Amino acid sequence: MSHDLGVSLCGVSLPGPLVLASGIWGSAAATLVRAARAGAGAVTSKSCSLEPRVGHPNPTVQPWDHGLINAVGLTNPGAAEERLVLQEARAGLHPLGAALIASVFGGGAAEYAAAVELLAPAQPDLIELNVSCPNVHHEFGQPFAYDPRATAEVTRAVRGVWSGPLLVKLSPNTPELAAVGDAAMTAGADGLTAVNTLGPGMLIDLAARRPVLSNLVGGVSGPAMHPIALRCVYELWAALKVPIVGTGGVSSGRDALAMIMAGATAVGIGSALQRDGEAVFRLVMDEMRALMNELGIQTLDEARGAAHDA
Repeated sequence: MSHDLGVSLCGVSLPGPLVLASGIWGSAAATLVRAARAGAGAVTSKSCSLEPRVGHPNPTVQPWDHGLINAVGLTNPGAAEERLVLQEARAGLHPLGAALIASVFGGGAAEYAAAVELLAPAQPDLIELNVSCPNVHHEFGQPFAYDPRATAEVTRAVRGVWSGPLLVKLSPNTPELAAVGDAAMTAGADGLTAVNTLGPGMLIDLAARRPVLSNLVGGVSGPAMHPIALRCVYELWAALKVPIVGTGGVSSGRDALAMIMAGATAVGIGSALQRDGEAVFRLVMDEMRALMNELGIQTLDEARGAAHDA
């Protein structure tokens, strides 16, 4: 059986449902284009801010038995420099039919809006607001994604300067996930990304007798958090029925199809790239097709949200 796995995300056509998640491969234009050539239907740049950030000193990323733990600290060159990178990436992506998602963060609503204004001339297909990073509490305080009102304030500010498709990236840590998602949508978002890393968590180097990461704690990603991310997508779809990029621990076609059955429109892949490299996109797509044949599923629309009908 032949399957067309193209999807429409907030009105943007993607040749496939897989999305390179923000951060894992950085923002270099050549790297983003490489992900699209490998099978990503959309690619997300590393989160950038209005001003440049050095981030945390090494070590910032550590594999463990069930995924990764990281505290990179939102390193980025600032929105003015990032715009040039995104322009180059967009030129390489569009001939491939892949979409560009620009990820943005800030210390307050005005900073988010100012960064988006600087990035807008690069003409990304979508903007993703990272309101949920768990690794910079000491600088920015509680993530906006923990509070519906704060999330709405950021979303509303950006909607005032950006008329294109807008995603808001949520946190798995909040007990008010559906309320935060609803606040984002009411304030002008077109869809949600669910979810950012879990945590913060910690690993300890027994020989050194200290935490592994220089930041001490970091966000947990990879297979260990997949059931949590899946529950988040399920909860948001049940409450809101809005476009969702389901992200968290996806490393197989089974994981990706489960995300779609939970309600995801598209599926983000991040930590699996550390294990399988760019081949993971083809691996997941091939496994999805095989599973759809096995289960008698002809289209992703048929599968989307199916877990709610059982």
